[in-house]
Amino acid sequence: MTQKSSLDVSRRSLLLGAGATLAGSALLPRMAFGQSPIKAAGIYTVPVEQQWVSRIHIAAEAAKAAGQIDYTFTENTANTDYPRVMREYAESGVKLIVGEIFGVEQEAREVAAEYPEVAFLMGSSFMPDAALPNLAVFDNYIQDASYLSGIIAGAMTKSGKIGMVGGFPIPEVNRLMHAFMAGVKETRKDATFQVSFIGSWFDPPKAKETAFAMIDGGADMLYAERFGVSDAAKERGVLAIGNVIDTQKDYPDTVVASALWHFEPTLQKAIANINAGSFKADNYGVYSFMKEGGCSLAPLGTFEGKVPAAAMDLVRTREAAIKAGTFTVEINDTEPKSS
Repeated sequence: MTQKSSLDVSRRSLLLGAGATLAGSALLPRMAFGQSPIKAAGIYTVPVEQQWVSRIHIAAEAAKAAGQIDYTFTENTANTDYPRVMREYAESGVKLIVGEIFGVEQEAREVAAEYPEVAFLMGSSFMPDAALPNLAVFDNYIQDASYLSGIIAGAMTKSGKIGMVGGFPIPEVNRLMHAFMAGVKETRKDATFQVSFIGSWFDPPKAKETAFAMIDGGADMLYAERFGVSDAAKERGVLAIGNVIDTQKDYPDTVVASALWHFEPTLQKAIANINAGSFKADNYGVYSFMKEGGCSLAPLGTFEGKVPAAAMDLVRTREAAIKAGTFTVEINDTEPKSS
């Protein structure tokens, strides 16, 4: 497996916002005196800069800085190599493996069964299996924040035509798109949507070209589920809504709002359970909900004061109700279609 040199890790830390990561680590519980950090590894099929994986990586780096885990990682792991890398880490004495097995579900679960002493916390489209007690699953259930970003998008579009570019039509993407669309309808009932999937998790040029086509079709607001979409919006002078990470500072005149995923609650729950000896097959997806601190709406930055007041009032009202449990954003995992 490919290990990162200290120089590579430092470079990546800067790209991923190391300052925020280390500052956040100060808020995490420290390891108890005499308790050794958990030896942990991340296995990722894409670069750690990619939106979804970056959130896992940042949370792991923060836990490492807090002394909770001894963390290393491997990126750009092909699905065909994934089981092998899992085995190599397990054989090396790693006690917690975190990653994403969407394209290698069966093989990954077979490997986990071979190493019952290792805790596997894996992004998955499937639920946990009680017969495999050492593998827990998670997902980015950030539909709450996606819905709120949709309210803002509906208030900011002039044409009412919105383009949506996703990676693959899988539940992890579908539910966020549906929630966003529901939010848009709150402030722009006549809105229409162009929906397209590029068939890749990391292909900014293809995402950009797909977004250009949507703009040519009249879209003046884009849902940037993938990297490359906001670049197209910037070049053509239309607006965009971000997903999973906050790119407002990179696109100050383009990205109005973003739905953020915070992996920290998920990872912290796993670490606590491992230390307590109670880690088991479970669905950690619930720790991505807004009421658990797993997602939020990013600050508006340069768009502060530019979103209609009525829309922001609705955002605040809905956010409070979501956290209180009196308003529930629907989780719809079916593939979204163009209007």
